[in-house]
Amino acid sequence: MAVRRPKASASGPPGANGAASRRPVLVTGFAPFGGEDINPSWEICGRLPAAMGHAQLHILRVPTEFRRAIDVVAAEVARLEPGLVLLLGQAGGRAGLSVERVAINVDDARIPDNAGEQPIDESIAPAGPPAYFATIPVKAVVKAMREAGLPATVSNSAGTYVCNHLFYGVLHYLAASGRDARAGFIHVPWLESQAVLRPGEPSMALATMTRGIECAIAACLETAVDVKMAAGTLD
Repeated sequence: MAVRRPKASASGPPGANGAASRRPVLVTGFAPFGGEDINPSWEICGRLPAAMGHAQLHILRVPTEFRRAIDVVAAEVARLEPGLVLLLGQAGGRAGLSVERVAINVDDARIPDNAGEQPIDESIAPAGPPAYFATIPVKAVVKAMREAGLPATVSNSAGTYVCNHLFYGVLHYLAASGRDARAGFIHVPWLESQAVLRPGEPSMALATMTRGIECAIAACLETAVDVKMAAGTLD
C-alpha cells in the first residue's frame, strides 16, 4: 500500500522546535453524536491552557458530519497557519488514550452522521493515496503519556467514521496545499458519566484525559525525530 509520508527538512520534521514551535497550535474536538449529549473530545478542548511554551493554543469545535468536518478545519488551518494540528475524537469502548498512526482513504459508516449522511465504501479523496501516516511523533506522544502515568497506546486504526474521515482529510489538505504543519489524531475513551449506563465498559476522568492531551502537545512541540520503541501488535 502506498502511504504518504511527511517530508523532513534538514532541521527535522516540520513543526518541531525552533521558530516552528512558536506558531499557533490548533486543537479540535467533535460535537456529540450517536444519541450522546456530550463528547469528551470537545470537553477536553475547553480545559486546555491558552498557551504551552511559546505556542498559543486555539480550539475548534467540529461538526460530526462527513465532508463538512474537513471544510471547517481546513478553513481554520488556512486562517491560523498553525505549526501543529491535533485532532481529538471519541472512541467509546477503548480503555486508554489511542494515538493514531494512519488514516485510510475510505468512509464506511456504521451509523449516519449528524446530518443524516451514511457513506458506505466511498473514497474520501478519489485521487488521493490509499493512506497517510500521522506527521506528529506518534511514539514520543505515547511515551510522554505513559511517563505521566496515563494508559496510552499506538493505534493502527482510526476507524471508518467521521474521525478517520477528518484525519485523512486534514492530512490530504496539508499535503495538497504545501503547508508544513504537523497533524495527528488522538482517540479518547468515554467519560465516566457516559459509561454509567454501559456496565463493564471502560471510561476515564476528564481531568486525566486533559492531562494526556497536554502531554501530547508538549511532546509534539519538543520532539523533532520520533523515538524508536516497540508498539506493534500481533492482531
